[in-house]
Amino acid sequence: MADIRRVTEAFAVAPQINEEDVAEIAASGFKTIVANRPDGEGGVDQPRMGAIRAKAESLGLTFVALPFSGAPTPEVVERMSNILNEAPQPVLAYCRTGTRCITAWALTHAGQGTGQEIVDAAADAGYDLSSLQSLL
Repeated sequence: MADIRRVTEAFAVAPQINEEDVAEIAASGFKTIVANRPDGEGGVDQPRMGAIRAKAESLGLTFVALPFSGAPTPEVVERMSNILNEAPQPVLAYCRTGTRCITAWALTHAGQGTGQEIVDAAADAGYDLSSLQSLL
């Protein structure tokens, strides 16, 4: 069972999912899955994007691969912003723990004057982004 953490009505994050979780994700109303974890990062036991993509698409979900390691680069933030603006919502993004996903999501809001709201939404989902507040 996936550990889905709602951040807003349109966005949620989860630690690593597998292909069996996709039916639950679809049943929960998500329309798009974003993979922020590179294949193989966790070794041979890590579920692969291809299997997750195939299951998602078989259930009518949109699947977007945006894998990255470490802190999101400006290019990753821009691509995440585009995905969030264009993909069917709600969107579920996953990585190893969800931290990469929520950090990229938060940075898509940088400069919009919503820093405290973003930090609070992340905290409600179980992630401490207070160190990013000055960037938001």
